Amino acid sequence: MSAPHGPTTATTLRHNPLNAVTATVERITDEAGRTYIRKELRAPTQAPVAAGRAGARDAVGEVQALDAVGEAQAPVSGRAGAPDAAGRARARDAVGGAQAPEAVGRAGAPEAAGGVGGARRLKASPVGSAGRGGRLRSGDAQASGVVGWAASGELRHWNYWGREVEVYRDREWREGLAGTGLVLPEGEVEEYSGGAVLYLEDVVGKPGTEFSLADHAALARACGRWQARPALVRPWTSEGFLRDYSTTRVVPWELLGDDDAWKQPLVAENWPVGLRDSWQHLVAHRDELLTIVEQSPRAGCHLDLWVCNLIRRSDGEIALLDWAFAGDGAVGEDLGNHIPDAVFDLFWPAERLPELAETCIDNYLDGLREGGWRGDPDVVRRAVMASTVKYAWLLPGLLGRASDPSHQAYHQEADSQHLFQQRGLALSFVADWCAEALRG
Repeated sequence: MSAPHGPTTATTLRHNPLNAVTATVERITDEAGRTYIRKELRAPTQAPVAAGRAGARDAVGEVQALDAVGEAQAPVSGRAGAPDAAGRARARDAVGGAQAPEAVGRAGAPEAAGGVGGARRLKASPVGSAGRGGRLRSGDAQASGVVGWAASGELRHWNYWGREVEVYRDREWREGLAGTGLVLPEGEVEEYSGGAVLYLEDVVGKPGTEFSLADHAALARACGRWQARPALVRPWTSEGFLRDYSTTRVVPWELLGDDDAWKQPLVAENWPVGLRDSWQHLVAHRDELLTIVEQSPRAGCHLDLWVCNLIRRSDGEIALLDWAFAGDGAVGEDLGNHIPDAVFDLFWPAERLPELAETCIDNYLDGLREGGWRGDPDVVRRAVMASTVKYAWLLPGLLGRASDPSHQAYHQEADSQHLFQQRGLALSFVADWCAEALRG
């Protein structure tokens, strides 16, 4: 495909507003009526000032965004006045990226009040807190949120700004999906000093937010076929994503042991009995769970697999969007993101979460076998379960927002009672999975 020429009109699409890599995402229409997705990516301009390599956004900003890195359509964006060809230059290494990771999270799970344990204790917010239990101010969240999503110039960093540019330029990457049931949308890259613009195919089909159980099964099987193949390793593919991302979310961990926090009406009335103890157990064993994933068989992974990054075409193939985190992961790790995330943002009912999990895992294993993988399926199941430790930060973040007057699910207003009830069930499911993974 070629970039549009002549006059265009633009409609802004949803994307994670905290991620410093993404400037804007738009659907543009050219004078001939053709539509494209335009995504502008920004290189880092300076090193972030807090929370180490991956940075950290505070509890309010983290829960508001809730892994909303995927866009509602093909991930793209654009700013008025895109650079012309004369002004474009390769800039990937021209500026410094984020600083090297600090030890936060490496030595073990953060310590919560009441003895939930690890070597370090994370504070509620890098910019301040107010009220009982370290409740956070929304203004603080907006001020500090971008730090947790700071763009990096480090090629292996989970938020390396130029990764999608590389993916769309890599013919082997596209060919590596052929015959699996997954496809990479067509795209064209234009670079300029300080960033790049992606012009992507405006994929037509059923969005992942509307997937049936059969669609989820098809996705999992296709993902298995893909990940049975040898991983494509590039200088820019990410490494250590799960640990680096999940252990640098700054949330009010101390609320896990705060009786008043658990007495908040949205929590007390909607969360399952026993969730407090089971989540403290998860957090206490977070490092062990991360190690299980890290020691599992490896695969090339998307690392942001969820419903908002999926569109199923009429021919049955599934377009997989937003490759910003792609790199090394465990076999099954993508499912550990996809399955609970569908419920956390209210795109799948929590009451049917066990059915979704069983369907996805069974079909993923079938896809692996179809692709020639001959490993132990129980090792895969354990990696899927253990990888949900990614969401260890979510429950304390929700405790920090439970008394807010309103709540959102993926940037949309949601009924607070329903949201906390659904997330409570999903969190309990994740806690049970992590406990099972620890038992081996």
